[in-house]
Formats: sequence, structure tokens, C-alpha cells
Amino acid sequence: MSEAEKELIKSTLRGIIRVILLWLLSRRKMSGYAVTKEVKRLTGRTFHSGIIYPLLYELEEKGLITGEWVKKGRKQIKYYYLTENGKNLLNSLRELFKMPIKEVLKDLIGEEL
Repeated sequence: MSEAEKELIKSTLRGIIRVILLWLLSRRKMSGYAVTKEVKRLTGRTFHSGIIYPLLYELEEKGLITGEWVKKGRKQIKYYYLTENGKNLLNSLRELFKMPIKEVLKDLIGEEL
């Protein structure tokens, strides 16, 4: 596989993971560790913390998610959740996937959506 092909796959996965992160955090507050585990469960691929946390920080910096620190025993755990801007973006993404792109995705995966 060429470097250009590898880069296209990598950037596509990162884009999809961003959408998955928004969707997950729209359902409930989650720690970064829980997000990492859930992404693996949903995708069947391991995305190490070195990938997930920078994406969480990016989404937080852009105001799409926010985090709050919660003390659990002796540990401080940061739980992330969607902001209003994040909810609005997720709704826009949902609309996008209802459009003709849905047909392209169906063809790509060879299944009914």
C-alpha cells in the first residue's frame, strides 16, 4: 500500500472517529478510557489513547464537547459530554447522512442501512 493510500485511510478513520465520539458523548457522559473501549467495541479496531485523547482535546478546544473532573476515590477522572454546539453539529451530521450519501455508504459496505 502506498503512503498516499495509507494517509487517506488514516484521515478517513480519524474523521469517522470524530463523528463516533460526538455520537457517543451525546448519549451519556464518558471518561476518555470508556470512550476508547466503546470505540473499539463499535469499530472492531483498537484506537490507542494516543489517538483518542488528542481527538477529545480537539473537540473540546473547538467547543463541541466539554469535560468536568470528578473525584472517584483518590483519582480525578474527566468526563466528557456534548455542548450545545456539539449537539447542533451532530444534528447537522445526522441530516447529512440522511441525504444521498446514505446510498453511497450502503454501496460501500454492501449492506442495507
